[in-house]
Amino acid sequence: MTDSVKPRATRANDKRRRLTAAAAQVLHEQGVERTTLADIARVADVPVGNVYYYFKTKDELVHAALSEHSAHLDQLTSRLDQLPDPRDRLKGLVEAWVGQREIAARYGCPTGTLAVEVDKRADGTLDAEAGAVIRRLLDWAGHQFRALGLPDPDDLAVTLVSGYQGMSLLANALRDPDVMTRQGARLTQWLDSLRTPGRTP
Repeated sequence: MTDSVKPRATRANDKRRRLTAAAAQVLHEQGVERTTLADIARVADVPVGNVYYYFKTKDELVHAALSEHSAHLDQLTSRLDQLPDPRDRLKGLVEAWVGQREIAARYGCPTGTLAVEVDKRADGTLDAEAGAVIRRLLDWAGHQFRALGLPDPDDLAVTLVSGYQGMSLLANALRDPDVMTRQGARLTQWLDSLRTPGRTP
């Protein structure tokens, strides 16, 4: 079915989805301040005038991008939840991060960089929304550590996610994706080393 003969509601949903995905991509690559609605319209292959129909302001596009990041996180953790062992789920998360090393080296962590940028703005609640996406990741990781019976599972989740944010930042600053590879291997070794008190290796 061509775009011209799709039902109007379907075409509208398609355009909104394309714009949301484009917003997530372009804001990650260019940052909020440098991105224009025309940039997003071009990547989404949507007439720029249509952008205003779906998103009245740039903040609404930032909100849409954060929703996209949250959806990607949910898709990733849902796949990882199919693994029977919580430790393997956590190691799979690290593997997924390392798999994005080329993108991280060019642009940094999608959610982390956006969180830092919107936090510097004086208006709105976008900083809290960005923090909520990171909180979802922390909660998921904490649940895995808790399932392993490890003490201080929420602190372990912070250590893990901090390691990811740090290696993403350094890979981006140094333009060196191998930082992600090396530090990802260290995170995996760390996960393997964690033992429940009283349990022998």
